[in-house]
This record gives sequence, C-alpha cells and structure tokens, in this order.
Amino acid sequence: MIGIRTLAAGALVTLALALTATAQEPRPTGYLVPEAVPDPLVIVGGPPAEDSPEAAAERAWFLSSRALEGSPRWKQAALDADLFGDVAHASFACAIDKAITVQDTPTLSRMLDRMVMDAARSVAALKATFSRPRPIVGHDDAPLCVAREDWMKTNSSYASSNAAAGWAWALVLAELQPAKASSVLVRGREFGDNRVICGLHYASDITAGQTMASATVAALHANPEFLKDLETARAELAAAPAPQGCGG
Repeated sequence: MIGIRTLAAGALVTLALALTATAQEPRPTGYLVPEAVPDPLVIVGGPPAEDSPEAAAERAWFLSSRALEGSPRWKQAALDADLFGDVAHASFACAIDKAITVQDTPTLSRMLDRMVMDAARSVAALKATFSRPRPIVGHDDAPLCVAREDWMKTNSSYASSNAAAGWAWALVLAELQPAKASSVLVRGREFGDNRVICGLHYASDITAGQTMASATVAALHANPEFLKDLETARAELAAAPAPQGCGG
C-alpha cells in the first residue's frame, strides 16, 4: 500500500510548481521535518460530497463571486496570491501597524516565508488523496483574479495551501502583536476567503487549510529553531517603523 508520506511527497512536487510559478529566487525550506507535520487525514478528513447541499452552495458562491471582477476586493485577492516577500506581507503589516520587510524585519520576513512551506506540507496529503478539481475546471470563461496556468488544471483544490499560509501568519503575528490580534486575524480570514473570490478554491478548501494551519502552528511551537526566530522577530517588530502605503 502506498503510504501517506509517499502520497504527500508526490503532492508536494505538484504544489512546488504552483508555489514557484512566479518565483524570482529559490524557495526556502520549512521548519518541520515530515514526521512533525500533523496528519490532515485524521484532523480534517475529506471535502463535501459532490452531490451534497454543501458542495452545491460552494459552487454557487464561486459563480456569484465572479461578479466581483475589478472590485477592490478582487484586486486584493490578486495581491494575496503572492506568498513570498515584502509584497505578500504588506497587508499583514498594515494589520499590525508595523513594517514587515526584508530590510526592517529580516528574521520575521524569512520566518513567514518558511512557514509557507510548512503550511503547504500540512495539506499535501489531502491534495494527493482527494484530487478535488478546482472550481475553474469546466468554467473556461469564468474570470480569475490571476492569469490561468496549466498547473491549475491538475493541482487539487482541497485543501488550500494559500489559506493555510495566511492563517498561520495571522496566528503568529497575533502572538507577536497581541494588541493587534483582532485586526490581523481578520486579515488572515479574508486572505483565505480571497482564494474563493479569486476563483481558485471552494469554501471547504479554505476551512481545511486554516484548520491545518492551526495544527501546524502548534507543531512549530515545539521546534527550537522556530522558537528562536520567534523571539528575534519579536525584537525586530518592537523596533520596526510603521508600514508604508496603508492608507488612512
């Protein structure tokens, strides 16, 4: 029998193509070894059945949200498709009112990048096991907030690694800046919902990804390297300036 780790490894290869599709430099490694990654098949199980009322409601949300094309929410969803570097972290910086940049917070910036890889690994077995088609499959004319790419046709919709990454960021940033916990957690929730707005995921993909993010952040708190970086990041944020470009 093919084991979960083998399935997850295959899914990670496909997922890596998605994560590096627009990459300008090699992606970082995560903190967690495979054995330390929580088992998503135990924690969240599978997506709703295709003939269920839940799945029908999810398809309806995808179709109705196409009307948001060109709106401010649509434009933010496009920005949220970026998972690495200053651009990806900018909206979270606005939520905590502290700059998160390679220049101002180098350890925190790198830490958030590494967490993306841990978040991806946390949902890899779900992608490999359930192979749920993305909502755009069969809707060739439906607008997306990003350019269509070949990997979208085969990379499983369930669960969302982007939603997992955004929620993991929000949990850790809320820990680092507890006075801004509410605003950053709202940003993390919207980050996930924007994957539906973008047209690349269903609602249950988001929920599963965010649940696995919570489990992953818990696992990270048993990792000495992560804990060391967390304390360095706390000091960086204390000295960091206010972010730029956050509006009124």
